[in-house]
Order: sequence, then structure tokens, then C-alpha cells
Amino acid sequence: MARCEQGYLCEVCGGDVEEIVDSDLYLRFVLGEVPGEELHLRAERHIRCNPELAQYIVDPTFAPVRCEGFFRKESLDPTFVTAEEARVTRGWRRLRELPGSGLPITEYPLPEVRAAAEGRIDP
Repeated sequence: MARCEQGYLCEVCGGDVEEIVDSDLYLRFVLGEVPGEELHLRAERHIRCNPELAQYIVDPTFAPVRCEGFFRKESLDPTFVTAEEARVTRGWRRLRELPGSGLPITEYPLPEVRAAAEGRIDP
């Protein structure tokens, strides 16, 4: 991870975010929500400690997360929810592919995020 590949403490639960596959920060980087140059500046959380984002991961190997309150997906537009589920699930699957891949960090984000950063498409 950014700090000597050791992970850092979750701002929500206080536990160590030991693996990149559990990192909300790196998931948001893969999704294009956090610029690479800010990875070392942003607070870390476990993916599951950010229910507003984690609720959109729909995969049989990821136990569903329920978000309460205003941002729960059940209260949002179904078209938006479907699109977010597809986008965030793709990002989460991409994140799981990264350990041991040998990819440089600049290639971690989803292809469409990299293309947008290169000015080839709108995000």
C-alpha cells in the first residue's frame, strides 16, 4: 500500500487495513475517485467500513453490506443503482486482481478511468 506496502489504520474501526484488496482508498483509486498523487494524503478505511460504497459490490464472494440512512441504495433511483452496482463491482474485482500482478500503480484504475485521464474519453 502507499505507506511502505504495510497498510494503515482504518479511520472508522481503527483496525489495520492489511491488504490492498480490503482498501476502500485503493478501490476508490481504481474507480477514478481518488487521484494517484493523493493516495498518501487520504484517510484509509476497510471497504466494509464504507457502507455507502460497499453496498454496490454484488458478487457471490463478497458478503452484502447494508447501508442505512439517506444513501441506502433502496431509496435511490433503480437505474442509478444498477449502474453503480456494475461500476463498483467491476472496480472491486479489478482490485482483487492487483496483488501479484506486477502492474505499475498507474495501471491499477479501470481501463475507462485510465482512458479518461489520458484525455481519450470523458469519465
